[in-house]
Amino acid sequence: MNRELMRLIIGQFFVHTCMTGTRLAAPLLALRDGYTPGAVGFLLSLFALTQVFLALPAGRYADRHGFMKPMLAAIALAFAGTAIGVAFPRFEVLCLSALLTGAGCGISIIALQRHAGRVAHEASELRQIFSWLSLGPAIANFLGPMVTGLIIDHSTGQAGNNLSYRIAFAVLALFSVVAWWCVRSAEEIAPAPAKTDGQPHHAWDLLREQSFRRLLIVNWLVASCWDVHTFVVPLLGHDRGLSASEIGAVLGVFALAAFVIRVLLPAISRHLREMTVVMAAMVLTAAIFAIYPLMPNAWAMAFCSALLGIGLGSVQPMAMSMLHQITPEERHGEAVGLRLMLINGSSVCMPLMFGAAGAAIGVGGVFWVMGALIGAGSRMAWTLGKTPLPNFRTLDGVPVVPVTNADPPDKPTRHP
Repeated sequence: MNRELMRLIIGQFFVHTCMTGTRLAAPLLALRDGYTPGAVGFLLSLFALTQVFLALPAGRYADRHGFMKPMLAAIALAFAGTAIGVAFPRFEVLCLSALLTGAGCGISIIALQRHAGRVAHEASELRQIFSWLSLGPAIANFLGPMVTGLIIDHSTGQAGNNLSYRIAFAVLALFSVVAWWCVRSAEEIAPAPAKTDGQPHHAWDLLREQSFRRLLIVNWLVASCWDVHTFVVPLLGHDRGLSASEIGAVLGVFALAAFVIRVLLPAISRHLREMTVVMAAMVLTAAIFAIYPLMPNAWAMAFCSALLGIGLGSVQPMAMSMLHQITPEERHGEAVGLRLMLINGSSVCMPLMFGAAGAAIGVGGVFWVMGALIGAGSRMAWTLGKTPLPNFRTLDGVPVVPVTNADPPDKPTRHP
């Protein structure tokens, strides 16, 4: 992977860290000020809400303007969301911080995923790039809360006072400045020419492509299994009489395994196609979900959690690689935005469904139902894997090359 792309991944990592750090600090501050768990739940939902509604417009904007403009907008949103937390650490302002940092995180993901997909020229290179790309959010999900928590506890003489929260938000705001420094000299990729047939194009037109529909369904099933595990393991652990630290360790093993497999994916992806990895992950997940509710103690649950992290952690990079090969090049941003909108919308709604299902059929029943669904969906992944895919990223048969100006030109740049 070249240094240019590494800098962009690091830049997006810092934007993502602004969101994950705020996602810890904001609810802790609200709880300290006496707000109810219901109010805190509402606050947390706002981080994903803007990603649901802004994903499609952000994708279209990236298709029209390239990488820098949406990325700079994302950095500005992240900076504003954390800076107002420094100035006004109150619940109403924290809600706005959640909206702004959530929006900045989502837009930065869309901009970088679209840009990275256009950097690659071969399908194998595409798989490797998205494997590296997936590490940024994984690390941010760990470091953001950890750094923020340490600052809140130890930056002043008294843990959890207003000054410690202000310092935490200030450090997160500084992260957005570092993100700008990382991406400030990014090279744009000349845009693919829009195909004009006289008819207006809508994002939902992409769903007419059978391969894209199947990919979204597969991706939704995997994302739902991730949500099931996060939601149900605390309930299952409570039923088994596990302590909070033991339940946290089980979930931590899952996150660690997902990170490790993503570190290994660049090497694995040289030898295996996308849907081979995805289908194997879905079959493994179905098998683990079948036995997970039967595990009697924390060690057995942690073993299942590790295997599940290996399976589910490998899917997202492969799905993104596939998405860039089966959608029109001039609409990659729109396709990425549509996927993000559906996944985040599902993450908002699915916990409610899991709760209702758990009350009706029990915690184990939720695992078994989702295991059956993802097992059945593995056939769809197998079918999708047989779809002929292009091996090179080309524009009218000529490789796309970078341009150095900030605004993409009207016509694509080609090799002489």
